[in-house]
Amino acid sequence: MRLPICVILDSIRSLYNVGAIFRISDGAGIRKLYLCGITGCPPDPEIEKTALGATLSVFWEYHQDVAFIIASLREQGWKVVALERTYESLPYTAFPKEAFPVCLVVGNEVDGVSDAALKLCDFAIEIPQLGWKRSLNVAVAYGIAVYELVRKWMECKGSESAWSL
Repeated sequence: MRLPICVILDSIRSLYNVGAIFRISDGAGIRKLYLCGITGCPPDPEIEKTALGATLSVFWEYHQDVAFIIASLREQGWKVVALERTYESLPYTAFPKEAFPVCLVVGNEVDGVSDAALKLCDFAIEIPQLGWKRSLNVAVAYGIAVYELVRKWMECKGSESAWSL
């Protein structure tokens, strides 16, 4: 099952994070991953170490220019949402059900979503942070956010039974 959710990885540095994101994406049934900027691509042993074969089950493509992909998806009617803490970001649980199909932009481990990408997004969502660091590992944050999007999609389509597929 492929859901109307795609993901842009905006210059993810760690190949292990890229692999983990592939594996989470497989489990969540996302439609496609777009690897952009300095994000590493399969085949790579470090990606495969955490992807455990998910690079073969998740559709993906590489583009250097994140702005090109965002513009292309928006032209096709996709909402583009950054997973980023901003002054205007919504809690990830407040994601509006009517925002599908959606593309989630996940940013660099140190710098987050690039300014160029952030300016092109329709809005941002964030995971509330109570600790001193105020951040999570990018693959962990992605897992939390994407499964909330999956839950919202299932809820709005009345397809709770799809969880048992």
